[in-house]
Amino acid sequence: MARYTGARVKISRRFGVPIFGESKYLERRNYPPGVHGPKSRRKVSEYGLGLIEKQKLRYYYGLQEKQFRNTYKAALKADGVTGETLLKLLETRLDHVVYLCGYAQTKAAARQLVNHGHITVNDRKVDIPSFRVAPDQVIGVKVGPKSKQMISKALEGSTSRVCPGWLIVDKDALRAKVIRLPAKEDMVSIASEQAVVEFYSR
Repeated sequence: MARYTGARVKISRRFGVPIFGESKYLERRNYPPGVHGPKSRRKVSEYGLGLIEKQKLRYYYGLQEKQFRNTYKAALKADGVTGETLLKLLETRLDHVVYLCGYAQTKAAARQLVNHGHITVNDRKVDIPSFRVAPDQVIGVKVGPKSKQMISKALEGSTSRVCPGWLIVDKDALRAKVIRLPAKEDMVSIASEQAVVEFYSR
């Protein structure tokens, strides 16, 4: 699957939020990239604002346009508020949960762990990053020294990351349990989900 491999700080500067994690460079240059960045005062249409919010979420979760649109369609068909449901579907992707657990330092590394078969769900190997976890499922690590060594090292480097309340992580056993679906307050407010819904509703 194709994924974004370009300049990450440039994307974060374009949208004005740390999409790929905190960056000192972003703090120093908190304006859009380009020679006219600091002076840029372009007026953005409603369509443009919706597009920006959609792109924020797409880059944050590392999805291609088709994947993101399919996730929106699934949220549209589900019960409940479409915007909140969209965030829940994105937040409960297995690759994102692996990142939240601290098993990987970046979302790209988390996706690679899943793709390479290092992650299990209820003791069964799952190598599909878009797999959606559910309450009472246990996310573990495949038995093997290589898998455990990689993830133990990542956990050591992710001590400052706060695990959301809907997950319980046992770092010693390399296991995490989903105790419930995430609530809106559990999710990072990187973009306006309502603006995304309005963008796709046009």
